[in-house]
Amino acid sequence: MAFKNIAARALASFFFAAFVVALAHAPARAQEEGVPVVLDEPVVQVNGDVIMLSQLKRQNEEFREVLTKQRGLSPQEAEQQVTQKQAEIIFNLINESLLMQKGKELPRLEEEIEAEVNREVLRVAKQSNIPTIEELEAALQREGLHLSDIRDTLRRQYTRQAVLQREVDAKIFYGLTDAELRKFYDANRPRFQSVALSEIFLSLAGRSDAELQAKARQIVAQARGGANFGELAVQHSEREQNGARVAPKTKGRLEEDGKPRWFLVSDLNPLVSEAIKSLKAGGVTEPIKTEEGYLILRIDESDDAFKENFVRQMILSERSEKERDAYLRALRSEAYIKPAKSYEEVVKPLLDKDKADAKPETANKKSEK
Repeated sequence: MAFKNIAARALASFFFAAFVVALAHAPARAQEEGVPVVLDEPVVQVNGDVIMLSQLKRQNEEFREVLTKQRGLSPQEAEQQVTQKQAEIIFNLINESLLMQKGKELPRLEEEIEAEVNREVLRVAKQSNIPTIEELEAALQREGLHLSDIRDTLRRQYTRQAVLQREVDAKIFYGLTDAELRKFYDANRPRFQSVALSEIFLSLAGRSDAELQAKARQIVAQARGGANFGELAVQHSEREQNGARVAPKTKGRLEEDGKPRWFLVSDLNPLVSEAIKSLKAGGVTEPIKTEEGYLILRIDESDDAFKENFVRQMILSERSEKERDAYLRALRSEAYIKPAKSYEEVVKPLLDKDKADAKPETANKKSEK
């Protein structure tokens, strides 16, 4: 299972942005508040690696940024949350260290991660209209940032996701037997209602909402009146890819590798699933308002037939979190983890809880044998 997916990319992009914001604000804040320079010190040893105070401070700062800028907390409320979550933040750093160590053991992973980091940096440069990496680096330096730090942040984020996907998710996904798949499908058949769709997208850019809504309703009336939906898409749909309209090629059909793309209704945006829930194959929705404009969908096909990858993915989504937690717990149980004396009071309770949680799992495995 490839580690490079939409979720990972979105998360990494967010992490990249948050990291830039955090670094951009940190020096100014220290200067404004007169924070004294504190020498770095060890927080916890994890096998051959040592998590330093500077790493913990960076994690604390990123968490503050999330709390204040995304969740709307005041600086005082954010600081209280950071203090309360200190043990968990350190534990996340321990998990990250173990995953980075594991990543070095997996064949070709480091090369794949480095290639993905390079692609992301190039994407950011292109998006910012910066023609070369050297110019990007110079622009960052003028802001007091370093590309090497940002690359390291992305490298860690990609590695964490890649290890968990290879070591946990892929084993669940590909380890399921035909009998397991069929049993799950039979027990959950209503959840496997799926559709193949065509779309007409109308952009709000440069238009009023009333104008665009009126046009969308007119197209819906034409489609329901017998007009060919594909031809309407070629004429009206404004969805673009790489700067070019896609409808002349696809006739509005949503595709994957040149074939109709199937969607689980349960996975669709609630606005979309609500719009299509009473429609049969051939049905056309009312205009669906989105942030970018209006969407008109046609159900090309609809069924709840057994589709192996859908079943595998649904089982994975149900098992992944628990199995990832168990995997990380196993890594911690096999590792040498030694908090510095000044951090023992913070870290030791979680390590003790880890050992207590591991005992029932060990007992269950023995009883299964």
